[in-house]
Amino acid sequence: MIRILVLAGAATLSVSLACAQEPIVGTWRTASGETAQIAPCGSGYCVTLKTGKFAGKKIGTLAGTGATYDGEITDPKSDKTYSGSGSLSGNSLKMKGCVLKVLCKSQTWTRL
Repeated sequence: MIRILVLAGAATLSVSLACAQEPIVGTWRTASGETAQIAPCGSGYCVTLKTGKFAGKKIGTLAGTGATYDGEITDPKSDKTYSGSGSLSGNSLKMKGCVLKVLCKSQTWTRL
């Protein structure tokens, strides 16, 4: 009986931990109207386009927790990579790419 309770408790804990993912993980509508998927990969998160001309292309890697993430963002049109960041606020994700951390462009994505 004790063994069953311990196994049930372990199963419940593993399900709870699996559901407790970072808030950045999910599907997002980009500023250009395409869909991007942010998913765990390695020690951070990969950003991959799911729709549009560049569907399937990985356009970024981010690391962080909570509401602030840093990493690299790639412009799929020019294939140039910039230092990047993401700031999460509710269902909005402000993505920013910078050259030398001085010249920056940002756009806001919406959670789907």
